Amino acid sequence: MKYLQRTFVGCILALTASVANAETISMTYICERGVEVPVIYVNPSHGDDPALAILMAEGQLVRLKQEVSASGARYGWPADGSSYEWWEHQGTAMLNWIDGETDESSPIYRACTPQE
Repeated sequence: MKYLQRTFVGCILALTASVANAETISMTYICERGVEVPVIYVNPSHGDDPALAILMAEGQLVRLKQEVSASGARYGWPADGSSYEWWEHQGTAMLNWIDGETDESSPIYRACTPQE
């Protein structure tokens, strides 16, 4: 698992190299059924670029942009198509799949808490 995490971090650093002076926060969440979800949050230093959450979901590297949320930090992909959604609120997160046609949200991982 540590090899996977190092590979994940290396890929993330390559993806975020173009974001100069960005603050990055690396966390691993433990979700229901013991599933580990490594996440790197990228907070750009200037307001024009959106904050990002880059995570491993179902064996895929997924990049999500921060979206408007009434509460918590919600990340998704602003498009009319289907996409993952990562939602962190008060120390707990969840990963959903958003169906582009119906706009229905299906939970993939719930009760995700940061690993200490």
